[in-house]
Amino acid sequence: MSDLQRDLRIAVLGVGMMGAFHADALATRTKGARVVVVNDFAAEKAAEVAARVGARVVEDPIAAINAPEVDAVLIATPGKAHAEQVQACLAAGKPVLCEKPLTTDEESSYALVQAEAAVGRPLVQLGFMRRFDAEYAALKDLITSGGLGNPLLVHCTHRNPAVPDFFNSEFMVRDSVVHEVDVARFLLDEEITSVQVLRGVATSSAPEGTWDPMIVVFETESGRIVTDEISVRTGVAYEVRTEVVGETGSAMIGLDQSLVRTSTDGRWGGQITPGFVERFGQAYDTELQRWVAAAKQGTIDGPGVWDGYAAVAVCEAGVKAVQTGEKVAVALKAKP
Repeated sequence: MSDLQRDLRIAVLGVGMMGAFHADALATRTKGARVVVVNDFAAEKAAEVAARVGARVVEDPIAAINAPEVDAVLIATPGKAHAEQVQACLAAGKPVLCEKPLTTDEESSYALVQAEAAVGRPLVQLGFMRRFDAEYAALKDLITSGGLGNPLLVHCTHRNPAVPDFFNSEFMVRDSVVHEVDVARFLLDEEITSVQVLRGVATSSAPEGTWDPMIVVFETESGRIVTDEISVRTGVAYEVRTEVVGETGSAMIGLDQSLVRTSTDGRWGGQITPGFVERFGQAYDTELQRWVAAAKQGTIDGPGVWDGYAAVAVCEAGVKAVQTGEKVAVALKAKP
């Protein structure tokens, strides 16, 4: 049997909410994939997920990466562990799908850009799943084909019903706004050069010192403006929308994933997805399937290490903008 015909044998590092979701998806909904190793600092959780997907537990993450039966790695550990773990994947020459962030600081992210360049082929893919969502892909195609003329503005909305108290303003930028950072770069195909954060009145459910909601304003290389309303304690549902305004038209996605209705008493409405899995579940599945197919050939199919680095750099500037209330420039290092 050729390498392309046999299952890709995968180690899943970190089996919290996201990692367990990915492990189950790989085991039950992804063709040509098999989870063979599971690692997590919580031994009981690792054992539970490993038993469910038919894998063995390896207590040390680096040992899990280097296990002889592992062909590729999925990293869903906390961000502070990513730098060492991705570096180990590069050293082993194994394709890796790393959940965002690439790392927790710009310097270590760029070190991974350089490390992959030294390997000589793309091995690091970032888990920016919105690029695999049918609506975002259609919007990208519309822009690329010139269907909106020159895109002038992008407006994003990102609302969560509730988050834990540790989800402060800086965490909102690093964990939520990071998706809109990648969306803007993906749709407009250019880098972000500055970030500004408008901090208004906070919702009463936000912890003291947390600005929620915020308006984040990006400026791109060509001078285009991208706005992002980030609000993570709405108490309503999971709402993610994106509108692109061009010279000859505009288009919006994420309005509703179901029928919008009106009634004789003057009410109208539909349904909003309760969580990220309902909204982007298919995008995650598509992302995994395409990554598995590419990893069998020793490469990736999606946003790469540079995209991860650029997102970290923009979010670092975003955190400074939250802290200072000032417009902060983004200066990316040289692209290999």
